[in-house]
Amino acid sequence: MRTYSDDTVYFISYAKLPGEMPAANLHKVVGVGLIIHKDTGIIEDSSCTLITEEARSFLKQVLVGHNLHTEGIDALIEKVKYRFHGLSQKAICVALKATYDRYMTWRNEMNI
Repeated sequence: MRTYSDDTVYFISYAKLPGEMPAANLHKVVGVGLIIHKDTGIIEDSSCTLITEEARSFLKQVLVGHNLHTEGIDALIEKVKYRFHGLSQKAICVALKATYDRYMTWRNEMNI
């Protein structure tokens, strides 16, 4: 089991999958979770509820290492749109944005 420092936080959000996806029969939504270092804003790890291991692994490679504090979410969403062309692309981007918004709200509430 991987361990994370006490300076990391986990946020997850969900978005509705398109009906034409086979995965939509099993899961109505896709969840995208981010483990973020709260001081640096760097995404240290991610999780996604996509069905195939290849899709989860590829998306993780795209997300991990991105700095939310200096690069924001728009650059990450553009990277996902450019590199990930599964039917779930739009739902993943919506979930990413929602996860980022939850994280930024938490930072503001905690005065970090």
